[in-house]
Amino acid sequence: MRQACPIFPVKDLRAALDHYASLGFAVRAYADGDDYGFIERDKVAMHLTARSDYYPDGTVSVAYLVVGDADQLAAEWTRDGIAGHTNPPVDTPWGMREGTHFDRS
Repeated sequence: MRQACPIFPVKDLRAALDHYASLGFAVRAYADGDDYGFIERDKVAMHLTARSDYYPDGTVSVAYLVVGDADQLAAEWTRDGIAGHTNPPVDTPWGMREGTHFDRS
């Protein structure tokens, strides 16, 4: 295996692409449509879908991103104009520094 690209359900693809662009991701819709898109930043790639037939039960998805500096990324994602909600990183008992970001799209 060389790469994994999780697919996350979203309610509104265009709003989700705008949100991830504000977080520093390169974004694009598949074939200029409104139901599938791609987000990429550094070596991380994820897919987004607004197709309810992929996730008919409204499944919630989570990705664990390993980054070089969690505090720097949290500062970037909490600046004015960024939607969603970012919790600041904390030191964990298992030796990691972890924070969270919730995408409301």
